[in-house]
Amino acid sequence: MLNRRSFLQKTALLTALLGLKKSLFALPFAGSWRPKAGSSKEEPVVLSTWDFGLAANKEAWRTLESGGSSLDAVESGVKVVEADPSINSVGYGGLPDREGKVTLDACIMDAAGNCGGVCFLEEIMHPVSVARRVMENTPHVLLAGEGAQDFALSEGFRKQNLLTDEARKAWEEWKKERIFKTEINRERHDTIGMVALDKNGKLAGACTTSGLSFKLHGRVGDSPIIGAGLFVDGEVGAATATGLGEAVIKTAGSFLVVELMRHGMSPQDACEEAVKRIVQKQDFGGFQVCFLALNTEGEHGAYSIHPGFTYTLSRGDVHKVLESDSYTKK
Repeated sequence: MLNRRSFLQKTALLTALLGLKKSLFALPFAGSWRPKAGSSKEEPVVLSTWDFGLAANKEAWRTLESGGSSLDAVESGVKVVEADPSINSVGYGGLPDREGKVTLDACIMDAAGNCGGVCFLEEIMHPVSVARRVMENTPHVLLAGEGAQDFALSEGFRKQNLLTDEARKAWEEWKKERIFKTEINRERHDTIGMVALDKNGKLAGACTTSGLSFKLHGRVGDSPIIGAGLFVDGEVGAATATGLGEAVIKTAGSFLVVELMRHGMSPQDACEEAVKRIVQKQDFGGFQVCFLALNTEGEHGAYSIHPGFTYTLSRGDVHKVLESDSYTKK
């Protein structure tokens, strides 16, 4: 038989065990990683999409070496690609929509969650810089079309014709058959996305593109959308996406990668899981999507649906072009 003291002791023990069980189930995942904001780093890291990210990374690195922040670095880095007419999926020289108009999308985000973006922007060379002005000089996050252009002009940017002769000729050739394809390559639907970690442990990211070539006039992809083409959380990490924007938007892809890292996944595992979310729910045979991720410890990840995704990693003043693993790699 239980006496009063024994009964009270066992009741207290049972209550404590139930409380422990409840607290364990309250955790989002077992063994969740609880990062520290602004933790110290041995060296900066810059990560960007595609091999054309090499020139961008070198410029970003120069910015960091001269004392610039990660935010300054990602802006200066992607501007190199925006201004390069030989790259026909970003900025000047980008292939136009089916009306022959070059329309640009971009966003930028810092470690504190401040962000800005522009979409459907015409005749402005550096949309990423306009996006930063939106972040810093307005109460808004995203400006579009004519309003975005008016804002850019008010901030001192000037109009420029961004349709190069090469891009115009490609558009005129396309008009003969007017066949629209989301081909699995970088030339038709790819961005420059960049994330960086500076010497102070601060993360930032930027993403910019001219979007799908020969798209419907007015189409906007994932690149200017915070949480889709780019997401940064200074306590956890940063991620950016490239490929078919519609597929990324449907899964809030970059936010998903960062949130998975918050709950304990490595950057690599988080990128792989985000790709799997897409292939489980979408017919992925005709398009490419790729993710890059960087956490506060300087660890990175990269993964794509199909083979062929290259990215550029800069660490310790060494710049390397690498190829990611992929879901369909045999």
